Amino acid sequence: MEDGVPSSPTVVDCDLLIVGGGFAGCGAAFEARYWGRDLKIVVVEKAAIERSGAVAQGLSAINCYMGMRWGENRPEDFVRYVRNDLMGLSREDLVYDVARHVDSSVHLFDEWGLPIFTDASGKYIREGRWQVMIHGESYKPIIAEAARAAATQVDEHVLITHLLPSASDPHRIAGAVGFSVRDGTYRIYRARAVIVAAGGASHLFRPRSSGEGWGRTWYPPWSTGSAYALLIRLGAEMTQMENRLVVTRFKDGYGPVGAFFLYLKAVATNAAGENYEVARRPSLRERVGAYADATPLPTCLRNDLMLREILEGRGPILMHTERVIDSPEKETVAWEAFLNMTVGQAVTWAAQGTDPSREPSELILSEPYVLGSHAVCAGAWTSGPADLSPEDYRWGYNRMTTIVGLFGAGDTVGGSAHKFSSGSFTEGRLAAKGAIRFLADHPEPAPVADGTVESLRAAVFAPLVRYLGSRPKVTSGVVHPDLLFPDQALHRLEKIMDEYGGGVGSNYTTNDHLLGRGLAQLGHLKQDLAAVGAADLHQLGRAWELEHRVWTAESVLRHTRFRTETRWPGYYYRADHPKVDDEHWHCFVNSVYDPATGDWRLFTRPVHALI
Repeated sequence: MEDGVPSSPTVVDCDLLIVGGGFAGCGAAFEARYWGRDLKIVVVEKAAIERSGAVAQGLSAINCYMGMRWGENRPEDFVRYVRNDLMGLSREDLVYDVARHVDSSVHLFDEWGLPIFTDASGKYIREGRWQVMIHGESYKPIIAEAARAAATQVDEHVLITHLLPSASDPHRIAGAVGFSVRDGTYRIYRARAVIVAAGGASHLFRPRSSGEGWGRTWYPPWSTGSAYALLIRLGAEMTQMENRLVVTRFKDGYGPVGAFFLYLKAVATNAAGENYEVARRPSLRERVGAYADATPLPTCLRNDLMLREILEGRGPILMHTERVIDSPEKETVAWEAFLNMTVGQAVTWAAQGTDPSREPSELILSEPYVLGSHAVCAGAWTSGPADLSPEDYRWGYNRMTTIVGLFGAGDTVGGSAHKFSSGSFTEGRLAAKGAIRFLADHPEPAPVADGTVESLRAAVFAPLVRYLGSRPKVTSGVVHPDLLFPDQALHRLEKIMDEYGGGVGSNYTTNDHLLGRGLAQLGHLKQDLAAVGAADLHQLGRAWELEHRVWTAESVLRHTRFRTETRWPGYYYRADHPKVDDEHWHCFVNSVYDPATGDWRLFTRPVHALI
């Protein structure tokens, strides 16, 4: 490496490149090998696939399982559930496609050794209608083992910074570039097809945790919006980017509540012991109409009722864990919910002297996150399956974006919520099948422009070059007259999004004027990214994670401003348009960024109810 720029890049030619080694990426690698026996399949992951992605620490349940072998649910049931929880807006073709295949993925996990709770007859034990309980501390390593065996090559500790367009067609994918966070090698991947299975975004908004707890979030802090930024910058069409997620979790530790609510049947009340969901239902009906009477109540509306209770001084909100932990068996289940996936919650309770078997535990709403695999569905607008999708939802191969040869899975794909781990793995499999068909029909690789590759190499390592050139001006630590360091810029981003985009500091509330000011402030921050410096490869990684977060944040603000209604109260509020407006906004909000001009175009797409 000379002056911060590596002299000899590493070039990898492959048939299929999979960006991201989480559950979706692992599913893509596994399925791609089955259909593409002789293909070169490369997985690129910025960490190590055994402990990367949202399931890195483990899980206590598989949250998407139909149970069709026991006649428990049908895909049609799941489509109705997702439609209801998303307040009427979902890509039902994509949701159905996951639902009809997801059971086979879970059965694979079972065969691979994942311990799933079963009864005496061998039937999986349910946590809720769609969830089955597992001993899931080793969930990710089990799935990663299958992916590692399937892939030709797994490049770990490589951060992908840009996707490469074809030299002959800017709307055709040709590969990707990035760098090793270990040795600084510039990596060029030339591929005939690409599946982006990267993560959604945490730390766009200022988290509740601060001081000694800064960085503690519900969604993993290493998920930085690469699933979106990589696609946005290339000009892919995006959808539902305003549909951010706020989760109800145990206070301070972000511990999961599903095992208590669904399996142990615990209830939450206000501080006076009142069931606020019942008392507040009439006022909710005035704001959201018939959605207030849906069963189950949509996730965002449960948040809304809880938030209003807190704002009117009837908090804290308490989950009565002490009423349901009444046996050694239930106590084991309660603690395993955390020790399988959120050890920090158990530690937090111990530090605070809280015994959930003897006293209620406090609940709180998290800061917003942007993702496409949980209870919301931000992400890319992708082509659907040929046998299900309406004509305007289908223009190519299944899960292909509007960029030819570029596919998505997991957090990357918009419109298909409630996939969770098993559904993301399944969508990776579906994307891989589409990609293999694409490769069969397009045997020739798309050309890569040498000039583009070289210009991106200069851009990738620019933060290192700036720091090395300005080192004599450093006075102490991060005090520098000319440079902005990644963590400093991240604090600015979180402040902008919190105060103008509807974060916890503004009680999730925004309006047109605030969003306009937020976009203006974000514009200044984008200008200042040209002064970001990195003292080492670790900071260089942080610099590019910041870049991806900023692009994702801009998309969120633009979508939120364009949709002039409060479609998901409890996730965010447009104070100037406080009600659900089905007459004008029962539609998808989509966007396209033009990399040639720097302009954004926002528009709507229709919602088709297939079930």
